[in-house]
Amino acid sequence: MVLTWRAAVLMAVGLLPVLVVPSVGTVLLWLLVVLVACGADAALAASPRRVAVQRRVPASVRLRNAARSELVVTNVSGRRLRALVRDAWPPSAGAQERPEGGEGSAGRHEVNLPDHESARLVTTLVPTRRGDRVAGGVTVRSFGPLRLAGRQVTLPVPGRLRVLPEFSSRKHLPSRLARLREMDGRAAVQIRGEGTEFDSLREYVVGDDVRSIDWRATARRRDVVVRTWRPERDRRVLIVLDTGRTSAARVGAADGTGAPRLDASIEAALLLSALAGHAGDRVELVAFDRAVRARVAGAAGPRLMPAVAEGLSTIDPVLLETDWPGVVAQVRARMSQRALVVLLTALDPAVVESGLLPVVDQLARDHQVVVASVADEEVAALRAGRETVADVYDAAAAARGDLERTAVTTMLRRYGAEVVEALPDDLAPRLADTYLALKAAGRL
Repeated sequence: MVLTWRAAVLMAVGLLPVLVVPSVGTVLLWLLVVLVACGADAALAASPRRVAVQRRVPASVRLRNAARSELVVTNVSGRRLRALVRDAWPPSAGAQERPEGGEGSAGRHEVNLPDHESARLVTTLVPTRRGDRVAGGVTVRSFGPLRLAGRQVTLPVPGRLRVLPEFSSRKHLPSRLARLREMDGRAAVQIRGEGTEFDSLREYVVGDDVRSIDWRATARRRDVVVRTWRPERDRRVLIVLDTGRTSAARVGAADGTGAPRLDASIEAALLLSALAGHAGDRVELVAFDRAVRARVAGAAGPRLMPAVAEGLSTIDPVLLETDWPGVVAQVRARMSQRALVVLLTALDPAVVESGLLPVVDQLARDHQVVVASVADEEVAALRAGRETVADVYDAAAAARGDLERTAVTTMLRRYGAEVVEALPDDLAPRLADTYLALKAAGRL
């Protein structure tokens, strides 16, 4: 049995007879009256166990977008149901303070149902974290006619909402698609090497590779003629997300409340996947640390982005060092021909020198490698501080860190990799620009 504030008020009313007849008997008598009234009220309440509840939840929703959790409550108790119904969700599901379609707050709804009638209760959810948000039970607190007391039970009503990545970098997609169309529509760029499509013939100019000379056409025209090639559209792009220890670092806030580095990498992977998919390339994705946490392969066209979003929705950082030789094995197992391999990781000098450099050296022999990393804007702020002695020391440490990252960036480029380092909001468009530049130069 549960008591309400009305029971407390009824008990307080007993102060009047106690003041008139101040005795222990008066107190005990009034206490008995309150207990009997509350017990009778609870007995007259509809049984919460005889309430049928069904839950309807969408399969998925994007991060920070609204979703509706609907409860269909049917009273089959044989009495009028006066109840408070709570639709329980974890805090990260973001149950709103004023849920749509019901009174109360944070998933609490008041109902007053005659026998064999139903009501639909709607709780608006605005999730704040990716992944699967699992609903708790539905608590039904049934009150008696006087609302002094009632009965309560929690019913198991399963519900699961998958929260997909936000994809806020989608706003950069139209401008990059326009540049992609310009690349496809302008005159073909001469590309040397195998695996390209023949486009046209033109006269030889100084600097052209003699291997591109078409000797038969030269004999017919009496001028030296070379073949030109158009970039192949059906290229392969493999995106590798590092989900190891360094991906758990929070960037973008001095108090450590910023988003994990992995979230910015996910945004970059989504934008690159969308752009490469529109370009006609075959996109694969692997999230890896010491094991494969997610894999997307074989999806193309309109199925690509839903598959990528689904695959990235449930991955979280793992507090383990990444197995970089394992990354090489994953790439070689999936890419038998030249491809664009994008490594989304951290440019931590110690990690790069001990694990990433040998990996890039091996991969760059067969593939075009791009290393993309999230920069921390807090470091930039520390580097500019000069107000106190502590600020100067912080600025010196930040500057030294920049020098070390510059050194490892130079080493990566010597091995043939392209390096992209940008703030969280800038990483996705910068990586997309790098992809377009490589495509325009015929290096994919």
